[in-house]
Amino acid sequence: MAWVYLILAGGFEVLGVIGMNRSVKYKTISSYVVLVSGFAVSFSLLGLAMETLPMGMSYAVWTGIGTVGGTLVGMFMYGESKDWKRILFIAMILASVVGLKLTS
Repeated sequence: MAWVYLILAGGFEVLGVIGMNRSVKYKTISSYVVLVSGFAVSFSLLGLAMETLPMGMSYAVWTGIGTVGGTLVGMFMYGESKDWKRILFIAMILASVVGLKLTS
């Protein structure tokens, strides 16, 4: 169950980043609610995952999911570059996260 919490924590981190981007652009209450609630749920789920999983691995996987998710959201929702080098490095981050799971 800890891995489910960790994956969900990464997803809510991405939601918090979306809220952060919306807060900068639009400055609406709903943007700030998405920002704060996304990060609050993310940190809570990360804490639950860390009750079972090692801290270093949990943090690495959580930030990996957030990094990849934030980059993909930027590419597909906000028109950021889809250069092959960015995709290669996203794949390398994903491979690293999978490698951490396989060695734990």
